Amino acid sequence: MALSARTRRERRLEAASGYLALDMPQQALRELNAIDEPEECSFSIEQLRAEALRQQEEYDSALQCYKRALGVDSSDLSVLLGMAWCFKRIDRLPEAIGAMEQAYSSAPDEAIVLYNLACYHSLAGHKAEALSWLGRSLRMDGSLRNLIPDESDFDPLRKDPDFQFVAGSPDGGSDRPSAWKP
Repeated sequence: MALSARTRRERRLEAASGYLALDMPQQALRELNAIDEPEECSFSIEQLRAEALRQQEEYDSALQCYKRALGVDSSDLSVLLGMAWCFKRIDRLPEAIGAMEQAYSSAPDEAIVLYNLACYHSLAGHKAEALSWLGRSLRMDGSLRNLIPDESDFDPLRKDPDFQFVAGSPDGGSDRPSAWKP
């Protein structure tokens, strides 16, 4: 018995997603390119294609796919995060910040969005904005503090006493000591 076109599309999308989880972007792209009637699942195809291209470090191409996916769903958090990630890697920080601000508008309760805004503002030399976003993100999700020691985006601020205060305090801004040492 032949599979319906919809079932074949769904299987190829699942396979592509699985390949991406295994860091096999070429195989994912092969699956995506083999989908019949791609317009039936354009958002999923563009999102997965963008992720595959991002994994291959083809950031400009990935951005084009993310933009097409965003045209279908302008509030999808994974697309906005992916776009910001790519913009950062091609030294387009204002656009990375813009994508994260759009993500914040769509998902203000997602601590990782605030954390990423802190990272990008730090890289852009916007100390006050970086510290504000970082403190807010840590109050929302204290476990993000564990990312700070290895987060190179904070290197411009790492020796700043204000940064050490915000990053080192368990509530994102009190004077309680922390196990983390800058």
